[in-house]
Amino acid sequence: MVRRFKVVRPRSVGVTTTRMGPFFTVASVELGNTTTKCIISTTNLKTAEIFQIAKEVRFTRDVRPPKAGESVFGETLVGIGLTRESVKELVSDIIRSVVTTAGMDISLDLHFAVRSTGVTAGFSHPDDVGEMVKALAEGCLAAGIPPRKMTASLSPENLPPQFQDFTWLRRVYFDGAITSSLPPADANIVGNEMEGELVTAGIKGAAKSTDIDFRNPVMTLDFGTTLAGRVTDDSFPYSRTIGSFVGLAGAIPDALVSGSRLVPINNATALDIGNKSRNLSVDIPDSVVDEVHSLIRVEVLGKGIDRYGTVPVNVSAAAESEVTIIGVDVGRNGSDLPLLEKKGLEVTNEFGADGLISTIDLVQSRLVSRLVSVAEENGLVLNDTSLGLTGRAITTGRKPLLVATDLSTSSGTAWATSHQLIFVEDGLAFGAAVAARCMNSLGTRHNPMGGRKGNKCIMGARMKLQRLDR
Repeated sequence: MVRRFKVVRPRSVGVTTTRMGPFFTVASVELGNTTTKCIISTTNLKTAEIFQIAKEVRFTRDVRPPKAGESVFGETLVGIGLTRESVKELVSDIIRSVVTTAGMDISLDLHFAVRSTGVTAGFSHPDDVGEMVKALAEGCLAAGIPPRKMTASLSPENLPPQFQDFTWLRRVYFDGAITSSLPPADANIVGNEMEGELVTAGIKGAAKSTDIDFRNPVMTLDFGTTLAGRVTDDSFPYSRTIGSFVGLAGAIPDALVSGSRLVPINNATALDIGNKSRNLSVDIPDSVVDEVHSLIRVEVLGKGIDRYGTVPVNVSAAAESEVTIIGVDVGRNGSDLPLLEKKGLEVTNEFGADGLISTIDLVQSRLVSRLVSVAEENGLVLNDTSLGLTGRAITTGRKPLLVATDLSTSSGTAWATSHQLIFVEDGLAFGAAVAARCMNSLGTRHNPMGGRKGNKCIMGARMKLQRLDR
């Protein structure tokens, strides 16, 4: 019997409503390997509930090509070159578009903006992600978002008057902990560390609309084109990051679709054929899923690795910070993705388009099982660790139900009967909303996201800790 299994979709609210109450509104600007998104969310500071105001998604492959004289500083997983100028234009345009659609006034209705990127395939080192973050910031500035709406406030007076009674900045300062989770001592362990932090915060925030107490310890997985996520322990008042995920995720179903010839375009993705099988009666033999997974590596990263699944990593820094990195790859840095493409064609020829979609759902569900198994084998799963998943390659189709049904612990107990399980659509955008609140100390003691399951708010312990540090 499946228990404690939730799927959270964003709830909507109009900008008119946000003008009538204590709603803190945040723009999440995400530039990924496959999609670029601008999602505007707002939080009711009295209840901690998060709502979505507007959303726009574009394919990153449609970014304009580099112009003469521009320097390409990075590439997407499929080799789309990016320059600071092209990223700036793309980001600025999508922000303006979604703001116009929502009927918002940036100067009055938008209170904060958070930038993030999953594009790390073309970077040589985690530090290089900084160039992308700068380009994203320039796009936000070009769209009319001022710098003060992208940095943490140092005092209540820096916040709009309507939020000054909700902030704890008079008693605490922002010390880098997001939802009471400390980042690794070295923030450059993996190239997508920012994504891992945001999705962890986002899933915690999304859970506030359910009966799940998704507080530390937690394990989070973001199945975008590349994999991101974290594992936290149950330390108090701040948890430690003890695990990090990296490598390929949505790139796996993308390769299966790309080789299927169902979509006659270059750089096809699973999004191009949809994510829901029309015929659930397609019976896919276990041997087909076995053959796909024989091409997929899931393992703890050892010494001497500086890139895994196309993403830059720093294994030495991880060891010093006592963080276990778990990676997913197909060959070496995606070298065997063409073999997955061939498999996609074979499956399509034998079982049709519905069979391919069903295969993808089964493959992704098993990938979650392998990741959790490796985490458990390495001591990262505690008795009350909750699992949260987000990203297009795990929240769509039948994947949530398959995971909830098939995922089990090493003892053979179904995960969803012994541990909490939650799926969140747009977890990164939820995370932007939560991170913005944390950066400005806009917490709610009666409905906390930080701390351990079942425990009270950590604010008192946090104030004591910061007094000792001064």
